[in-house]
Amino acid sequence: MKQTKQKGFFIVLEGIDGSGSTTQADEIGKILNSHGVSTHITREPTDSLIGGLIRSLLRGHWSLTPEGLQLLFAADRAHHLKTEVIPILEKGVNVISDRYYFSSIAYGSVDITDAKFIPDINRLFLKPDLVVYLRVSANEAMRRIQAGRHTETELFEKEQQLSMVVAAYDNLAKELDYFVSIDGMMPREKVTEAIIKVLEDRLNLG
Repeated sequence: MKQTKQKGFFIVLEGIDGSGSTTQADEIGKILNSHGVSTHITREPTDSLIGGLIRSLLRGHWSLTPEGLQLLFAADRAHHLKTEVIPILEKGVNVISDRYYFSSIAYGSVDITDAKFIPDINRLFLKPDLVVYLRVSANEAMRRIQAGRHTETELFEKEQQLSMVVAAYDNLAKELDYFVSIDGMMPREKVTEAIIKVLEDRLNLG
């Protein structure tokens, strides 16, 4: 990934479906803004046309090869960075993204055997300052998903597949020094506190 320094910090929250990353991104943003730390919350897939195509595919409304899906994610990411993330960072505002490139690596590992494919199509994208990985078991994630949703299940929301995604995330946590793992099985408030402490320790935010 491309290392460039912006005025604001680029922070990513990652985790399997049901890990609570969306809830935590919103909560951390509120806390930072309330303390005068200007912070913008965003997520992938985006609400763009490409993001809409991705969500409809994940819900089974149409189909594409695994490689084609990752090309869509990369296109959505390129648009996301150019039109939202980078302009906001350049203003000195911190950006917290619920999911980023690492979701592609973790989820793409389920179906794509070429280990170089996803890194290659994402190699020019912005490297975040920090990635916070909310680790939950596949079993707990499925329990949360089933408890909170009464409609269709997305493509990757099957326990065996989620177990593979957890393993991929665990490998990233071992390999990358800017990738911090937090126990997402803790109560929601404890997870929030742990994230804030990581931001204070790593980026002097809080």
